[in-house]
Amino acid sequence: MGVRRRLADLWQPWQPGHALVTVPLVLIVVITVVDILIPHQIHLGPLLVVAPAITLAFAGPRLTALIGALAVIAQTVIAVLRGGFNINYQVQIAALAVISLLLVLFCCQRDRRTRELHQVRSVSEATQRVVLRPLPHRMGPLRIASLYLAAEDEALIGGDLYAATRTGDGARLIIGDVRGKGLTSISDASMLMGAFREAAHRSAILLDLAETLENSICRHLAEHSHHFGAGDDFVEEHFVTALLLDIPDEDLTAQMINCGHPPPLLLRKNHITTLYARHPDAPLGMWDLPRTGFTLDPFTFEDDDTLLLYTDGVIEARAPDGSFYPLAERLSQWTGSGPEALLHHIRDDLISHVAGRLGDDAAMVVIQRSPKLQPGHQLRNIIHINGHLQDRDGASA
Repeated sequence: MGVRRRLADLWQPWQPGHALVTVPLVLIVVITVVDILIPHQIHLGPLLVVAPAITLAFAGPRLTALIGALAVIAQTVIAVLRGGFNINYQVQIAALAVISLLLVLFCCQRDRRTRELHQVRSVSEATQRVVLRPLPHRMGPLRIASLYLAAEDEALIGGDLYAATRTGDGARLIIGDVRGKGLTSISDASMLMGAFREAAHRSAILLDLAETLENSICRHLAEHSHHFGAGDDFVEEHFVTALLLDIPDEDLTAQMINCGHPPPLLLRKNHITTLYARHPDAPLGMWDLPRTGFTLDPFTFEDDDTLLLYTDGVIEARAPDGSFYPLAERLSQWTGSGPEALLHHIRDDLISHVAGRLGDDAAMVVIQRSPKLQPGHQLRNIIHINGHLQDRDGASA
């Protein structure tokens, strides 16, 4: 019973790539037979090391060890059938055993690193779900789609952020970009989105919300600097560009506060308008700059209008020739698309423009006012992972 269990453990977990084990097995048999049949002055036994070396490419340490042991046994059989264990064969057997052992140790190390990478990616995915929650597909009369493209291959989130919440008579949204990279930027983004979700329900007007977020980010940066002993330079070099929106359900006049963020684009029929702020405010968290208040910029957001919010990672994306991505120019060819389709077009075109490699994280949110949607419509979340949009039921959006 113990032998059977050991054999079962040896071959688990079985993977489709394990069918390739026939290749090293055939090599062992062929090399052994040929070495026995050819003249004694020719030695092919050392070639048996190829078998465990090949196995390492597609199998784990157990299967590699098994193939290595079979190779050592085959070399021993060759030695017996070709005149006994002279010093030459002893050295060959010992060398084959040592090399096989080293290959197994390397395989163990590789598998350990792979498991660690999977764990890190799992933590990253969990962090994304907590920090960067999926935006609702519908919110009152609004249709919403969101997209996040991480610059790093193994990263899912960074310093870009967006969030939306439902108020009593409308919707409030934020999109922003934290200066810096790494865990610090994720921490700052998480703090700001948490503050937004809490304050959005308590602030009667958008100006109060902006003031609350300013106080929160300044306090957070000061505490972070004090805790890690980073000094005032840390606080001065860390800030957040942000765009705040207040979109009522019934009133067609929306409100915007722009704190150093790229201006949104308004698509109305076949026309594209850049919504520049009359007096752009400084980014959030710049405590050393005197701030006399925030500027509220109203704009008309009618039925069937589409609003595109984005971070600077989109418009600053460079092609191999150094040219920036012309977002407004490219957008003109997709003005009739819905939110999800519009994001798909921009994503594919952006990736093509940069030849598949972004230099910075990029986030986008598309908001469309639809007269067919009523407030309180059942929400259907969009899951956005590594730039792919899907409905909750798994269908591609």
